[in-house]
Amino acid sequence: MRYITPRKAAKGLGAAGPGASTAHHWGMTVSSSALLILTPAFILVIASAIGLPHDAVAGYFSRPYPAIVTALFLIVGMHHYINGTRILIDDYLDHAERKVAIILSHLFGWAVIAAVAYALVRMALSPVAAVVVVS
Repeated sequence: MRYITPRKAAKGLGAAGPGASTAHHWGMTVSSSALLILTPAFILVIASAIGLPHDAVAGYFSRPYPAIVTALFLIVGMHHYINGTRILIDDYLDHAERKVAIILSHLFGWAVIAAVAYALVRMALSPVAAVVVVS
């Protein structure tokens, strides 16, 4: 018969586990720091596009700077969202509900990333974008 002490059974579990929570914390810290820099740049990009006609917006986002800033902001933001909802879900839901909620939050986050990437690529490759030059 094998006897396991409570300490041995709990070792490596919880907040002091081997690296999982520390890596998650650093991931959240890095993504929030990146968002601190990307948010003002994204606001300026969007503010410059407000009021432009459809063709001019496609031309504007076909340029590298607005497209890269928009893509980085939304990718990093959705990655931060996915990790943040994971913490929220782990704190408030149990068992089957937790698994379903985590899957749904991941699907939503990756769907937004895919939609943004598709929209930016479509604007960059549109024939209208090559004609319109926004100054």
